[in-house]
Amino acid sequence: MLKPFLAAPDQQGDIRAVGDQIKKQLKDSGFSVVGDYVPYARTRVLAVTSEALKRTAGRTDRGAYGAVMRVSLAEEGKSVQVACTNPRYLAAAYHLPDSLDKAAEALNKAVGCQEPFGSQGMSAKDVANYNYAVGMEYFEDAYDLGKFDSFDAAVKSVEASLAEKKGGVEKVYRVDIPGKQQVVFGVAMRTESAGGDKYGDDAFQMGMVDVDARKRAAYLPYEILVSGNKAEALHMRYRMALYFPDLSMMGSGPSFFKLRSSPDAILQALRSTSGGKVEEPVQAGAWGMPGSSY
Repeated sequence: MLKPFLAAPDQQGDIRAVGDQIKKQLKDSGFSVVGDYVPYARTRVLAVTSEALKRTAGRTDRGAYGAVMRVSLAEEGKSVQVACTNPRYLAAAYHLPDSLDKAAEALNKAVGCQEPFGSQGMSAKDVANYNYAVGMEYFEDAYDLGKFDSFDAAVKSVEASLAEKKGGVEKVYRVDIPGKQQVVFGVAMRTESAGGDKYGDDAFQMGMVDVDARKRAAYLPYEILVSGNKAEALHMRYRMALYFPDLSMMGSGPSFFKLRSSPDAILQALRSTSGGKVEEPVQAGAWGMPGSSY
């Protein structure tokens, strides 16, 4: 059974020093660290890729989402929790032609990520066909971030907006997929601090859902995919549910209802960042009600 994350043994020490040591270990194990950022207090996320991951990602139309793995560090008491995204889980979710066993083995060697957590577990087939509930999005149901005159124009538009930190959205990493007109960007969303909608903000969202003892900050950062002359992103109702599949829809505790305005807030922030032409702009909808709001 597959789960979204892999836990590594807790580390002792300062999160900065622990993170720097893990970066070295990742590089020594053949990974390139393409992103390193602090999404909110007491938390650090490293984004990593490899030539093998990029080649595998390039073998399918939308496999670029699986080109990057993340390693999170979270201060909890006197310890630093370390966790990774599970390559095997994401290989199934993003329909990759490889199970990414070697990537999982390399993360285990580099960081010690080997204990699955984050859900009750699903088969690879169920992960590949996952959606949270009836009427909710699948992997294929992406946000439309617009069209451009060319691939180069699309990349330049996204790069310019990220450099400007437009709307509080800023670049964490960029990975070019070899042999294809595809680029995947990892983006930090600090929309609330930029004076925008708090529902689009990384810290606000994670504060609502990442409440278990074992933290899942490796959910971050969000991605923008430029493919040819188009830009897209995974729908938030798919992406967050993929990483938090056991979270309740409603209730007094952590629930997706508390993020009911986030799907549309994220769509609007990413469209502003993309700058592409959208033929029929529509709202992303709220949790439980596609294409509408509560």
